[in-house]
Amino acid sequence: MAEIDESLLRAIIKDVLREVNTDETKIDFSNKDGGQTATATQVAAKPENTEAPKQLSWFKHVGVAKPGTSKDEVVIGVEPGFAEHLTHTLTGLDHKEVLRQVIAGIEEEGLHARVVKIYRTSDVSFGGVEADKLSGSGIGISIQSKGTAIIHQADQEPLSNLELFPQAPVITLDTYRAIGKNAAKYAKGESPVPVPTVNDQMARVQYQALSALMHIRETKFVVIGKPADEIEVSFD
Repeated sequence: MAEIDESLLRAIIKDVLREVNTDETKIDFSNKDGGQTATATQVAAKPENTEAPKQLSWFKHVGVAKPGTSKDEVVIGVEPGFAEHLTHTLTGLDHKEVLRQVIAGIEEEGLHARVVKIYRTSDVSFGGVEADKLSGSGIGISIQSKGTAIIHQADQEPLSNLELFPQAPVITLDTYRAIGKNAAKYAKGESPVPVPTVNDQMARVQYQALSALMHIRETKFVVIGKPADEIEVSFD
């Protein structure tokens, strides 16, 4: 695991604070009956993000995602910033390689993978809910840009997952492949052994600021009410 030195960590924290900057404004609570004026801190509304997504040859939008009917598919839902705004996970894994491994794991089990771009949320659990609702098998995978992932099953509460991978710093490409394999096994009605994960308490401390910054940035690309897009991926 790469080390983050103190100077870099300080720079990241400053960026986080800049991102969440608030604007203190006096708010008038007076009324026609002569009520008193009070002050409060008002969070300045940020303008809608207008940053254009990167045009990628391997990651193509092909229309609004429709609910699938095939029982042999698993839907992979990637969060709003994935690939087109943020390109690597918290530890520098390329998003293209992450998807390649998840899809390979699904296909090794004889199933088909569909990829969708989710816009309504940047939360990995709620992303999993949207993915599984689009999946013909009822099994969905959600992946945040920073690398956090989840396997979710239709008709379950957002926080009631099949498997959760909350520590992005310890997720490797082999882990993503195993996530794909297990998701496919759930879709086939099997009960696989959960993917082994490493619980590194220092990872939370070491990457906390960078993780917050990446999540803040990803959340900027959330579009309330926008349905997911179907994504055609190519690894040639």
